[in-house]
Amino acid sequence: MLKGKHIILGVTGGIAAYKIPYLVRLLKAEGAEVQVITTAFAQEFVTPLTLSTVSERPVLSDFFDKKSGEWHSHVGLGLWADAMLLAPLTANSMAKMSVGIADNLLLTVVLSARCPVFFAPTMDFDMFQHPTTSQNIRKLQKLGYHYIEPAEGKLASGLTGPGRMKEPEELLQYLVTFFKEKNSFAAKRVMVSAGPTHEPIDPVRFIGNSSSGKMGVSLAKAFARKGAEVDLILGPVNRDVNFPGIRVHKVQTASEMNNACRNIFPNVDVAVMAAAVADFTPTEPATEKIKKETGLEVIQLKPTADILAGLGKMKKSGQLLVGFALETDDELNNARKKLQKKNLDMIVLNSLKDKGAGFGVDTNKITILTKDGNSQHFALKSKEAVAGDIVNEVEKLLGVEA
Repeated sequence: MLKGKHIILGVTGGIAAYKIPYLVRLLKAEGAEVQVITTAFAQEFVTPLTLSTVSERPVLSDFFDKKSGEWHSHVGLGLWADAMLLAPLTANSMAKMSVGIADNLLLTVVLSARCPVFFAPTMDFDMFQHPTTSQNIRKLQKLGYHYIEPAEGKLASGLTGPGRMKEPEELLQYLVTFFKEKNSFAAKRVMVSAGPTHEPIDPVRFIGNSSSGKMGVSLAKAFARKGAEVDLILGPVNRDVNFPGIRVHKVQTASEMNNACRNIFPNVDVAVMAAAVADFTPTEPATEKIKKETGLEVIQLKPTADILAGLGKMKKSGQLLVGFALETDDELNNARKKLQKKNLDMIVLNSLKDKGAGFGVDTNKITILTKDGNSQHFALKSKEAVAGDIVNEVEKLLGVEA
């Protein structure tokens, strides 16, 4: 699966670096070309001679080769790689990555890389549990880097807990799985809606909700990572999405979102409607700010268009339509009714009764129901992980081979 792939293996100064020669051999056995780049401290744990022997390439550490005077181009290295794996990644180097510090060759290549970047942190238990470490991991994930969570076990300090680097065989499997799945949605076009809508009362006030758009954006990225061409219809959220394979269409109102969805839907293979669209909009928004002194006793409302139902009527053979249901009571029955009524192929159920699910949080807990009557419950996990679960289920319905 890795035959002909160019892999940059970045090694920082953690004791787990002693395992990296074996990882290099595993990558080579899969047919990959491996370029090792180390920090200066990494060479205290594993020698460049060992790494260059198993990789069959000179190990890079400095910007200049002092013997030959050759300059190691971080830009060229970033363009060469199909994937970059940082293992082990120390807390120090991870912190630098999170704020864009590039004070050595390895971190400069990270900033130059156009390929997927995987990072496998390793550190002692107390360092891993520190709040700044958690913040840095989340920040790197938001930047699109792939997090390989440390294992639990006995650490170099003698403590036992999380912080051990995944074993070389497991690290290899992450890359193999990524390249196996990367093109499973190649030649597929996917539409995702995300965020709230704002229905204007006057030029400064609106009716809306607290949707952050996190779930929808995570879905768009998950599809793009698997090779899909993604159109993201994004409501008014403070969230910039600059991600390969994603076209962002920004909208404000339910009407604008409806128009965008109806224009794009006929040309997509899959539509996942994760937006929290307002059900009602003011009948006659004021053209000037309504003064408190005069006020309004009543705001007349009218229903917005039912975007999901409209797409269900437009759906052609071969298209897949996925909806979301946010429920507070009789959740499963209400979700099943919505699934049938709106001609959906799959619906993702959230319950506001579940702690950690719903609006404005980084986690979600879902149940997926399909039109053939099947339902599958998932545990509480990050919205990035939930997006992966949803995409996997869409993959199964489409019969896509990873």
